[in-house]
Amino acid sequence: MAFIGQITIILITTLVAGYLSNRIGIPAVLGQLIAGIIVGPAVFNLVAPTDFLHDMAEIGVILLMFVAGCESDLALLKKYFKPSMIAAICGIILPIVCIWPLALLFGMSSTHALFLGVVFAATSVSISVVVLKELGYVNNREASTILGAAVVDDILAVIVLSLMMSFVGQATFDPLKLAGQLALQVLFFIGIFIVIKWITPIIFSVTRRLNVQHATVITSLIIAFGLAFLAEKVGLSDVVGAFFAGIAISQTRYQKQVGQAVENLGQSLFMPIFFVNIGLTMSFDHFFAQVGFIIALVAVAFITKVIGCGGAVRLLDYDFDSALVVGTGMVPRGEMGLIVAQIGLTNQLMSPTHYSAVIMAIILTTLIAPIFLKMAINRQHQHQLSSK
Repeated sequence: MAFIGQITIILITTLVAGYLSNRIGIPAVLGQLIAGIIVGPAVFNLVAPTDFLHDMAEIGVILLMFVAGCESDLALLKKYFKPSMIAAICGIILPIVCIWPLALLFGMSSTHALFLGVVFAATSVSISVVVLKELGYVNNREASTILGAAVVDDILAVIVLSLMMSFVGQATFDPLKLAGQLALQVLFFIGIFIVIKWITPIIFSVTRRLNVQHATVITSLIIAFGLAFLAEKVGLSDVVGAFFAGIAISQTRYQKQVGQAVENLGQSLFMPIFFVNIGLTMSFDHFFAQVGFIIALVAVAFITKVIGCGGAVRLLDYDFDSALVVGTGMVPRGEMGLIVAQIGLTNQLMSPTHYSAVIMAIILTTLIAPIFLKMAINRQHQHQLSSK
């Protein structure tokens, strides 16, 4: 029953972290990430990463992205699909192109250096979503572009990772297998359209007659976890399925009721565990021996997303402030970067010598991103007020 004590410690520390974050004016999610580092093996070692906490954290990110979908405007997502697509493509290419030579400079082999670029091509938008919600910065052009780009980014990252593992990993390249996976993903998105348009209203019309307490919320969670499961089965991240499940609910009259109920559930338990769990993976092993590599990697990882994603939408007539918001919103690598790095280590695509430094760099990008995103949004607000 040790996990009960771990959850108790996590909830106490996130409550304190939330209070301190509000007092000093930093995003609450940053406080929760730091709380995970403090109670984890990196500092006091009160809570260690476990499979149970990982699973709880996975539920947390699914609920988080489901709520984000619930609160999104489908019309805006459609309207800004083009800039989302271009931002995602540039945000994938630039980190790979720039981090590859950087890794070579610090002694990595060509294969490991190339894979490191793939690690930092991934984006964890769940971190940015919390900051956007906290600042009331939702259902506008920039937020819709970030969310749309995150979905496209996830698809592209999976494709690049599959190709990388096929060509230089332990797996042999099978074009038919890759084509089959892509076909499954296309079918998944066709199914998503059907779920949003027709199936969800039918399901709610049935559950409405059951006369079961909280039937609407339970039904919504079934849709969320079901689509998250299917997304994983076709090779995508479960957050993609959860996000589109939220979109489906947003098209019904239960949007506010479900969104509020699920957010209360998630914010009370699962989401704090998700953010703390990222901090738990932090380790200061070999930090000073590789501090130069870590700093350089964080800097390049940050700049390539800001320039890649932000620069892409800047070319599409977004002003500088809007482009900066989009760019900083795509910076966090979070759980996506950690997962890809772990896959690389398992398949001998990641150097064990540099692994701790890479994990440190992933977490540092996740820590600094909320700060810069908040600064970018505040900058935009100030310029908008001064221009009136």
